[in-house]
Amino acid sequence: MRDRFGAVLTASMSVLFVEAVIGAIALSVWGQTRESPALPNNAMGVFVLLMMAPFAAVAGAVLGALLSIGVVMPLLAVAGWLGRRLPECEAWWWIPALAAAGTAPAALAAAVLVDAGILAGLVGWLVATAALAAPALTARRLLLPNRPRISGGAMFGWVALYGTLAVVMAGMLASIGLYAGIGYEPPQLSTKRVAGTWSDGKGGTLILTADGKATATHVETFHFDDPFEPVVRKCTGTGSWTYDPGTGPWSQEVDVSVGDCAMDTWEVFGSPEQPKLFVYIGDPDSWDLYILQRRD
Repeated sequence: MRDRFGAVLTASMSVLFVEAVIGAIALSVWGQTRESPALPNNAMGVFVLLMMAPFAAVAGAVLGALLSIGVVMPLLAVAGWLGRRLPECEAWWWIPALAAAGTAPAALAAAVLVDAGILAGLVGWLVATAALAAPALTARRLLLPNRPRISGGAMFGWVALYGTLAVVMAGMLASIGLYAGIGYEPPQLSTKRVAGTWSDGKGGTLILTADGKATATHVETFHFDDPFEPVVRKCTGTGSWTYDPGTGPWSQEVDVSVGDCAMDTWEVFGSPEQPKLFVYIGDPDSWDLYILQRRD
């Protein structure tokens, strides 16, 4: 391995990069299947992402090198050592076996810390095992004495080719899945379904009646006299409300007007069984929400 350090490092980092891209696609799809409010398009957010891309690439390269040197190469060395010590056991399966054994404690600890279920913990363990085994198995091909010698550049080319195909395939499957409807959408409400009692779980309630009347009791409103710290005020009073179905589930709005209260327009998310109304507290990118949940 000392003689082929550069080639092994190149192969391992290349595979880890492909895995990172596929993982980002999978994470994006998973995030779009979770119950979440719609964030409006933010041109500044896109600009910041583009500006941060070179720094993220450099950080990813450093992390890939550290993982390759600190994890993948020791995994290859231990697998080779075990194969040489045990007669007729110089086999590729040492690598996934050692990767599974090494990632099991970390996967178990992570599952306990985040209070994940058994299935989630098992999936995380299998993903971590595959993520370590793939670069190690690819780099192992460079170390086999009875196979034609491959340069690090040639291996990089093969990884780039097949990795690109894998990324394209993952993107296509993600697009097909989202187009087929696996992504989350807010429940489609109506004037009849909006009418009722909504509660923030902290003593604040908003009663919307079918005839368009609204009664607020200690509903929180937010004022930004200080640009960073909102001033919270409790709104109590009566007024009116209207429901706008918009052009689809993401654009529904419930407009409530109660006396002198500066109450924002409410948007919809949640599930058909438990719909929710929410407003952003300040900048939508901060993900701070004030939520009312249907109580009846």
